[in-house]
Amino acid sequence: MSPPAEALWAEEDAGIWSAWHGRYPEIVAHHGGERLSGLDTWYGQTLPELLRNRQPPYLLRDELVRVTEWKMRRGVWRGRNLALVRQNDAATVERTSRAAFALIPDVRKPVAALAELGGVGVATASAVLASLRPDVYPFFDELIAKAMPGLGAVAFTMPYYLRYAERLRERAVRLGPPWTPHAVGQALWAAAGGK
Repeated sequence: MSPPAEALWAEEDAGIWSAWHGRYPEIVAHHGGERLSGLDTWYGQTLPELLRNRQPPYLLRDELVRVTEWKMRRGVWRGRNLALVRQNDAATVERTSRAAFALIPDVRKPVAALAELGGVGVATASAVLASLRPDVYPFFDELIAKAMPGLGAVAFTMPYYLRYAERLRERAVRLGPPWTPHAVGQALWAAAGGK
């Protein structure tokens, strides 16, 4: 029998996908407790609104730190990367994020621009972009990648992320509105149990 996330990937019924997506907050709470639940609510609700209200949009240094903490609490904690993220100058984060957001909807250039910041790789860059444009950029998560057959061993590289993101975009289109690539990833992460 396939693990639940792999079985979900093979599923075409949008209702089953919706059921897993509906369980996402429960799985977040089970996986990371109150701290992750709070960060996840901030990431999924507060941050997107903050970014949309800034014209043109940009990210603050403290917001980048919180996105990184959210990402690590959902997956693997990498203290060294968080320390590097915290060392970024506030003006550099604002300038770099403004330039990256201006490159949307290109699928590669905004990720590469954000990855120039200290401690920011493809996964953290994708998290930042998914907060503003979940319709284009899914968050790059190892559990989600492992649920999708044919991608090969997970590699935190740009070519791998581009293949990963394309597969999630294709699935979102097949599921139909209101699905986004990021929401597809949330459903898969929930089905994987957030482990």
